[in-house]
Amino acid sequence: MSNIETGKTVRECLIDAALECFLNDDYHRVTTRQIADKAGANISMIRYYFGNKEGLYEEMLRESFAPLLDMLDGVTLTSVSGFTDFFRLYYDTMSAKPKFPKLILKVLALNFGPGRRFIQQLLERGRTKGTEKVKSLKNSGEIAANIDPDILRLSFVSLAMTPILLKDIFEEQLGKPMEAEFFEQLAAFNGHLFAAGLMPGLSKSQESD
Repeated sequence: MSNIETGKTVRECLIDAALECFLNDDYHRVTTRQIADKAGANISMIRYYFGNKEGLYEEMLRESFAPLLDMLDGVTLTSVSGFTDFFRLYYDTMSAKPKFPKLILKVLALNFGPGRRFIQQLLERGRTKGTEKVKSLKNSGEIAANIDPDILRLSFVSLAMTPILLKDIFEEQLGKPMEAEFFEQLAAFNGHLFAAGLMPGLSKSQESD
């Protein structure tokens, strides 16, 4: 199928093809020729837009993370009610490509693998933005003053990633697919858990920890 038929630019087709290739095979086994052929593009376009395979790989990761990072940059998390929207966006983004979180874990497991440093930079950006949001919520009195931003972030990642990483197993146990309506309910529930757990007015035992 040509780029005109898909309504996408050559660059967009290369990003889509790279994501499909890297999700289905190890980085070192994927070739730029394979990506270009799948995209219906000339291999020289990879050099033109991305420089090389690693540049394309990093741009694929950047665009996959972009919606979540954009939300961190925006106003959604200026209130605890925004956590539901953040969970919803994560589930929607990753449900569209459920193999992606596994790809991220595989990249991070490699000490010097391609994209590892880049993903670490993205995660550090998320950490910095998240810390700023937590500070703002504390200052506005929406969450308890003793909330540790790193604990909150790791708790969010656990609740967000686990349903996607173990989706096949959970669906087998549930006896039904985890579709959009299921993730909508899960986002609302987890958002409520966060909002309730972060509220000021902790018990004395919690305040002394």
